[in-house]
Amino acid sequence: MKNSTKIIIAVVAIVLIVAVVAGIVLAITKNTAKSEKSQSNVSSVEDLTKLVEDIYEKKEKPFPSVETREVDVTDETMVQSITGLETGEKLEYLVVSEPMISSQAYSFVLAKVKSGVNSNDIAKEMFDKINPRKWICVSAEKVCATSSGDVVCLVMTNKEATENIFAGFKEVAGSVGKEYSKEIEEAALPEDTVPPVVDVPDDTNNTVD
Repeated sequence: MKNSTKIIIAVVAIVLIVAVVAGIVLAITKNTAKSEKSQSNVSSVEDLTKLVEDIYEKKEKPFPSVETREVDVTDETMVQSITGLETGEKLEYLVVSEPMISSQAYSFVLAKVKSGVNSNDIAKEMFDKINPRKWICVSAEKVCATSSGDVVCLVMTNKEATENIFAGFKEVAGSVGKEYSKEIEEAALPEDTVPPVVDVPDDTNNTVD
């Protein structure tokens, strides 16, 4: 084999090795950047509210009357209604985005957990305990929950809007933990709420003397 051929083969081999190494480094860099993008830099209620606004910039609000507000984590009644959790002792900040009209079934919740608390465990607990029929005469069709960094996300409304807002959170968050999702079956009326059928006698043939 000529020396020139050997040199060409060696150069090609070196180029291939460099390309493979560069590809591996690039993949690691992308994964690291994605991981670092998770929501671990939330340090105030304002940051959570801004996160909601960022999601609404990407995904349209399901209802025009939606309002985002802070929830006091020491108010156990409100915390349970909004998150399903019995207390807010493991939460540092909590915001909810809901319509001002109570007959519209939509709730988008973001919460920052305290240091040392597993955010995905909280997401699962909220997912399991939240009441999707907490509104008057209406119910959510679907519930989704997950976590990113120390932030928990819970969404429930109609199926299409739930999936849309949930996708917006994942897009803004960059990376999320385990995801939880379920569709809600339409509730049947309890038997004791259905009025009994009463036979009414037909008096049309009766005559009055």
